[in-house]
Amino acid sequence: MSILDSPKQTSVPVSVFQLFSIGIGPSSSHTVGPMRAARMFAQELERQGFLVNVDSVTVELFGSLAMTGKGHATDIAILLGLEGEAPEKVDPESVNQKIEKIQTQGILHLLGVFPIEFCVYSDLIFQKGKRLPYHSNAMKIKACDAEGAEVFSKIYYSVGGGFVVEHEQIFSPQINTQQTALFEVPYPFHSFAELEAHCRKTGLAIHEIVFENEKAWRSEEEIISGILQIWQVMKDCVQRGCLQEGILPGGLQVKRRAPSLYQDLQTKEFQDPSEIFDWVSLFALAVNEENAAGGRVVTAPTNGASGVIPAVLHYYEKFTQNPSQEGIIRFFLTSAAIGILYKEGASLSAAEMGCQGEVGVACSMAAGGLVAALGGSLKQIENAAEIGMEHNLGLTCDPVAGLVQIPCIERNTMGAIQAINAARLALKGDGDFKVSLDQVISAMRQTGEDMKSIYKETSEGGLALHVTVALPEC
Repeated sequence: MSILDSPKQTSVPVSVFQLFSIGIGPSSSHTVGPMRAARMFAQELERQGFLVNVDSVTVELFGSLAMTGKGHATDIAILLGLEGEAPEKVDPESVNQKIEKIQTQGILHLLGVFPIEFCVYSDLIFQKGKRLPYHSNAMKIKACDAEGAEVFSKIYYSVGGGFVVEHEQIFSPQINTQQTALFEVPYPFHSFAELEAHCRKTGLAIHEIVFENEKAWRSEEEIISGILQIWQVMKDCVQRGCLQEGILPGGLQVKRRAPSLYQDLQTKEFQDPSEIFDWVSLFALAVNEENAAGGRVVTAPTNGASGVIPAVLHYYEKFTQNPSQEGIIRFFLTSAAIGILYKEGASLSAAEMGCQGEVGVACSMAAGGLVAALGGSLKQIENAAEIGMEHNLGLTCDPVAGLVQIPCIERNTMGAIQAINAARLALKGDGDFKVSLDQVISAMRQTGEDMKSIYKETSEGGLALHVTVALPEC
């Protein structure tokens, strides 16, 4: 059973700040999600008063998490989460020291306070070839007392983009209904047709619909300041990536290319118009090299695709006429609406959809967001988003050696350039097109269902199979 044929969930509205969340690399589904799940487990132990009885914790990883978890730092993320670290707050510079301490001492402190013995080689189990119901990214965490008796256990699914779902949420309609009742937005939508109907009825643009919905969680001032903070983190990431030199971790010996490209572009005269795309590639490379190094990034909508939207936003700010802060905000809110549609109608998980669910979705979001920032119409936004995905259908996720490096880093440059092209094509059109966004999302979902598992973040097919590398022993 997969996410696509599991019991239907009652849909809980998704916030802009869930879709765009601050975290660390290299993966939203394999790093950010597992860290959140492990932290949730430790917090649940504390809430239920179990911590004083816990003597050991065992973590089992299944599906894609088991197959490529090592390359995606899933093990590191879980240790940090059990110690109480959150993706948006953990200092990337402190991670190695924290993990070395746990490995050396064999002691892990639940929520940073309660010490238990923990062996990373026996208490973290990669169940390769095994999969749990509902989703490929599954983990089971179990706490036991000194006699080995189970105190508490929980199954979590990391469903893409850093989102985490508990097993009970999937298979208990009562829990889902209670959750949904906690969140009511004025303009709920699950398809572009519904979103368009709200726009036609109210006269509001997509970004205004999303803004009104977002007010269910926070004030207008908090929404605007939060978006600008996300944008600042993206800009900081680009700047760091342009300056950090060296070899990326993991054993593939991939050299950072953004610094040399940045120096080259800084020192040459701008003559060839196509050099704009060199800049766009630079922005994407900078972000995804930072992500591969475990740096601070924004999940947009995933870490593996985190360079597409910042690159297109930098293009908007540096190479279009009259860019504005208002345009930046329109971009984020509109692209968030598009991302929500993909999450509702398919999945943001490469383990379920292949890379069409990551770079493909990011390309679609960025294309629609750019049209909105440039003042395009409702139909032009839909057309741009549809074009952005239509030409990414079937895109596989086949990371070499399970690392978010080859082809992931370069793929973000392609996605960013495609998004700009999609936006420009849509803006040149009159809003009359043959394929709707809802149709392309449905096609993406079906394509993901039909795609073999070897092409969905398992490193068993595609480039991962045909590019053989000798990695150093762990």
